[in-house]
Amino acid sequence: MTTTTENKTMDICEIKSYLPHRYPLLLVDRVLSYEEGKSITAIKNVTVNEEFFNGHFPHKPVMPGVLMIEAMAQTAALLSFKTMNLKPDENSVVYFVGIDSARFKRPVGPGDQLKMDIEILRVARGIWKYKAVGSVDGQVAVEAELMCTIRSAADASQPAAGQ
Repeated sequence: MTTTTENKTMDICEIKSYLPHRYPLLLVDRVLSYEEGKSITAIKNVTVNEEFFNGHFPHKPVMPGVLMIEAMAQTAALLSFKTMNLKPDENSVVYFVGIDSARFKRPVGPGDQLKMDIEILRVARGIWKYKAVGSVDGQVAVEAELMCTIRSAADASQPAAGQ
């Protein structure tokens, strides 16, 4: 008897069915692998055509750090939805509730492929906490601990649990 491990991936069409983001703020191009309840690896192909490069910075294009964090948060949201076996609808909103220990170690620019490795650290009272690392060519570019919550749009104006 042979056992095989299914390599779970997601293409851009499936990603768009889980995330409400669209150009220019959809920052995940492909999921390379994921394991529900544990971890996910995804990529963002960074091209010179990104709108933010027009102003950040015209003389030396650098992907803004907040967008690297956002790309990792979108990847984390995909993992959460897959873990819950839930496909969000137009009433679902994923919010940041915290970012800890963010560090930027290497600039990311046109032609780079940002590989994002996200691991669930814990889930408590509706708050998901993740360890997130973004790298380019094996070099860490950004790392942080991210905390998010999934809310209905009707509850979006209310404070998150624990606030």
